[in-house]
This record gives sequence, structure tokens and C-alpha cells, in this order.
Amino acid sequence: MDANTDRKAWMSTLAKAPAELLSRLWADFGETPEFEFLRTPEVGGAMVRGRMGGTGAAFNLGEMTVTRCSLQLGSGEVGHAYVQGRDKAKARIAALVDALMQGPQADVVRATILTPLVDHLQTQRALRASKAAATKVEFFTMVRGED
Repeated sequence: MDANTDRKAWMSTLAKAPAELLSRLWADFGETPEFEFLRTPEVGGAMVRGRMGGTGAAFNLGEMTVTRCSLQLGSGEVGHAYVQGRDKAKARIAALVDALMQGPQADVVRATILTPLVDHLQTQRALRASKAAATKVEFFTMVRGED
């Protein structure tokens, strides 16, 4: 995996993570590093777009609330975060994790924060899939002997 693909993956994980779990994992991680806000956590809106079948012409689905944050660690790494909703604390933690993942602590951050988040999200996805599978209806066509 290249660096951009890897960063997209952890940014996606941070954006999808439940705020309570992310906060708990961050608290267990240890001391918050020294940082300076480039953009304090702020709430705004974003237009959500969709495509019919994933390939059709794009259309505006509606707006959603997002919170964004940008910061720079004392060591120079810059972290960004965009999270759904109005949770400024989650945006700050996600930006801190993004910045730390670009520095020498990346392996520790991956093991203590990102891996448990990925495991949780995969478990939740599997649970939703099993609930959906329980409601699946199999349709079949019976062949009539008249032909």
C-alpha cells in the first residue's frame, strides 16, 4: 500500500469511528502531544452527492453537518480531520491521530488506536450483514411441464 492509500484508509477509519470508542482509545494512548491549531474545530455543512447505480450522472442528495479541524504538532507534522456531525472533540482527536501517524509514533498509534477501531468497525459491519442476511428471501421459478 502506498502512503496516500494508507492515509486514506486511516482517515476513513477515524471518520467512521464511534466518538465514545475513539475518545476511550485516545485516553488510553497516553499524554496529548504539544500542538497548535491551524484551524480550530468548526462546524459547517457539506453537500452530499450521489450517482444512480454508482455510475450515473451525479445529483445533490442533500446536506449534512460536518466538523473539521487542522493542527500542527510541535514536531512539525500536520493533521486534518473531517467528521460527520457536531463533535468538536472527535475532530480534534482525529486530527491528532492523523498527525501522529505521519511521525515516528505511527506504529504505536496504529496498534493502540487504529487497529482496535478497524476491528470494531469490521465487527459492526459483519453484525449488520448477518441481520440483513436473516431477512433475505430466495426467489426461484418452477418449471412447468406443459412445454
